[in-house]
Amino acid sequence: MMAASMDKFMRAIRKNHFLKFGLPMLILIVGGSFGLKEFRKLRYEIIDRRQVIDPEVLDRLKQREKENKLSLEEEFKKIEEDDIDSWYNIRGPRPWEDSKEFQEAQRQNIAKRKERLSKLKEG
Repeated sequence: MMAASMDKFMRAIRKNHFLKFGLPMLILIVGGSFGLKEFRKLRYEIIDRRQVIDPEVLDRLKQREKENKLSLEEEFKKIEEDDIDSWYNIRGPRPWEDSKEFQEAQRQNIAKRKERLSKLKEG
């Protein structure tokens, strides 16, 4: 009797597409989400363990932050001191180009530009 009911069940699974394809997929999706939940929890636990810092080291870091604290005004003064209007757009070397030769060619081009500008100013 048990074999007959099992045979009916297997026939129903073969005939019904949802039982054959849909149910296993749903089980995989739902089971996968629970599995990933455990992996995520483990990941965050490991990250939390890494962040344990010795109190002495933490005190030293806080002291360095206080010593090296920068203000907005100081940074603005540094930027004002720099000459931001005179700059050159220099293309970097391509992977197939020799960088030393390219840098030398760039220097020569810059020198030629300066010579032309000085001649224009004189003439």
